[in-house]
Amino acid sequence: MTIIDRPTTPTPAPMDSLRKTALLAGVLYLITFVSIPTLALYSPVHDADYIVGTGPETPVVIGGVLEVIVALAGIGTAVVLYPVVRRQGQARALGFVGTRVLEAAGIFVGVASLLTLVTLRQAGAGAGGLVTGQALVGFYDSIFLLSQGLIPAINALLLGSLLYQSRLVARALPLLGIIGAPLLIVSDAGILFGLWDRLSPVTAIATIPIAVWEFSLGVYLIIKGFRPSPITARMVAADARTAQDATV
Repeated sequence: MTIIDRPTTPTPAPMDSLRKTALLAGVLYLITFVSIPTLALYSPVHDADYIVGTGPETPVVIGGVLEVIVALAGIGTAVVLYPVVRRQGQARALGFVGTRVLEAAGIFVGVASLLTLVTLRQAGAGAGGLVTGQALVGFYDSIFLLSQGLIPAINALLLGSLLYQSRLVARALPLLGIIGAPLLIVSDAGILFGLWDRLSPVTAIATIPIAVWEFSLGVYLIIKGFRPSPITARMVAADARTAQDATV
């Protein structure tokens, strides 16, 4: 009897849990950038007579959906990273989760205010609703300043310090976030005191470091994952012990 050896395809090694965590966190960070088009989508609502206008409401609704996605993805980044970064500093890690949730709550409330504006417009509120409409838009701008202006700076300080000390990623990345946080806070303070507008060049420049920090972190985690460190060594050892105990 002739035995025919058939070539076998090697089974790829399963992805370890740390790599999965880094990949998921990176993807979620990149998802938080899907709301960039809202700047254009929301531009009509700033017209004083938007509530009595005849243009489509669909762009505002789409912008709201994008912001909800961003809010959920933001919470996801904190929840996914917490089991790793808490080993460097549990209080700061919990603070990061808390501020991410608070940021998302602010986004939800802001979106609700604009959807209420759309509802009033569809219901034919007319000229009598102009003041209410302007108040809703003003409320959105105010809560945007807090939820998507101030809180991301706090996020950068909390997560940036954890990643910088733990060396889980290249140190240049969290350093960028740590440096960018005070710039963003100063920018928000200038808007609050009327020194410049929310869409001014000063504001745009001040937001660049934080935006680059979060985008670069997402790309880094997807491509490279976590760097070898005492934290990753302890987690790998813990996973190995768990796997060994499961086989006994």
